[in-house]
Amino acid sequence: MEPVRTCVGCRARVACSTLLRVVERDGVLVPDEKAVLPGRGAWVHDTSACVDAAIRRRAFGRALRVSGPLDTQTFQHTHQRNG
Repeated sequence: MEPVRTCVGCRARVACSTLLRVVERDGVLVPDEKAVLPGRGAWVHDTSACVDAAIRRRAFGRALRVSGPLDTQTFQHTHQRNG
């Protein structure tokens, strides 16, 4: 059975193969497409709706347990080009 994760955007519980893992590196959100980067990860559907909802609700900071400001602009722009 495949592991199940919760999307930080829509809060749906789905198989982790359908989600994109995101990690924090030096205060910047970084997509971890192969899910191999070290550290705590947040999972989100690779759609504009879920990414925007997670950013609007500040869900990435909570899921990643980051206390300071988190740069979401780079991740958001990268995602809009790819998604």
